[in-house]
Amino acid sequence: MSQARFADTRHYDVIVSPVITEKATMASEQNKVVFKVRRDATKPQIKAAVERLFDVKVESVNTLIRKGKVKVFRGTLGSQSDVKKAVVTLAEGHKIDVTTGL
Repeated sequence: MSQARFADTRHYDVIVSPVITEKATMASEQNKVVFKVRRDATKPQIKAAVERLFDVKVESVNTLIRKGKVKVFRGTLGSQSDVKKAVVTLAEGHKIDVTTGL
């Protein structure tokens, strides 16, 4: 496998999915995009992955970890796993439309 193809697969592994919520949609008006990312992903890895996959310029990356909750699923006690999110601020003039997919 060539080095370039290996680098692309790593970028796809960093970003799990875009977050499409009302709050994320409002953030897109300020040139920000929200992604679910791997728990062990670092800010430089996230920045490199977004720049490579979407061909945009990233200004900053802020991350947060939403702790999993204990819920009742059909009468059985269960727990949701922790989720790491990245709020990516894009440079002026760049845009990502997450509703169309990759």
